[in-house]
Amino acid sequence: MYDYPWGDFALNLLVTAVAVVVFFAIVMAIAQRVNDHSIIDITWGPAFVVIAVVSWLMSAGSDGDDTRRLIVVLLTAIWGLRLGLYIGRRNIGKGEDPRYTALLRSRKGRPLIPFLVKKIYGMQAVLAWVVSIPVQFAVYVSRGVDALVVVAIAIWTIGFLFEAVGDWQLSRFKADPANAGKLMDRGLWAWTRHPNYFGDACVWVGLFLLTLGSPWGVLTVFSPILMTWLLTTFSGAKLTEKGMRRKRGPEFDAYVARTSGFFPRPPRKVASEPKG
Repeated sequence: MYDYPWGDFALNLLVTAVAVVVFFAIVMAIAQRVNDHSIIDITWGPAFVVIAVVSWLMSAGSDGDDTRRLIVVLLTAIWGLRLGLYIGRRNIGKGEDPRYTALLRSRKGRPLIPFLVKKIYGMQAVLAWVVSIPVQFAVYVSRGVDALVVVAIAIWTIGFLFEAVGDWQLSRFKADPANAGKLMDRGLWAWTRHPNYFGDACVWVGLFLLTLGSPWGVLTVFSPILMTWLLTTFSGAKLTEKGMRRKRGPEFDAYVARTSGFFPRPPRKVASEPKG
């Protein structure tokens, strides 16, 4: 029960590391060509698809259960491709994100390529590779589909729906001219200020659970923890809310007072809220 093909897994880690480096090097070259480094946001999800597909190919012929392998690659690919398509539709044609423009201005004469690798592409590559380790691990698990796999798929599905529906609701809200200047606080956004981030975290909890067909899979628990930290503290919700508070002021503070920051729950009733 405790057997696991550590040699195959180690080789998988090495090959996917090379694949990620090549992938982000190509993305960097394209970004340089089109003069828009914010396209890396579009490629975050697809980077995991590359890792999942490489891992699936590498594990062919191993003792990894074929059904589990297929589930792992499909769940990762569906999540990653949807995310990439959504961000692509949202961002393409709108020019470089001001965050990246400001970052490039901070270079102050330092060599460009090392700067880009250190501040943007290298960091994204390392994070994608580290977070993806449960995906790489799970394709070598020999245990067949069991109740825990069903639970994993259920949690992944909840997360995927929260993320996809939340993004869809936000897109429709912003597309309506009647909502210009208004704060999105409807649908899933009335239950959590970040349904997309909550959903993303659930997706990675689900993918982590697929590793637990082997007792050693628990060692990969750092992945959903790291992803949740990235989403809530490092770059996701924290930066988003900082910008919203600057733009919306008291209106956003009232939204914060009645709406959960992460885990969904019914909105609180508040005594009074600012108008407009």
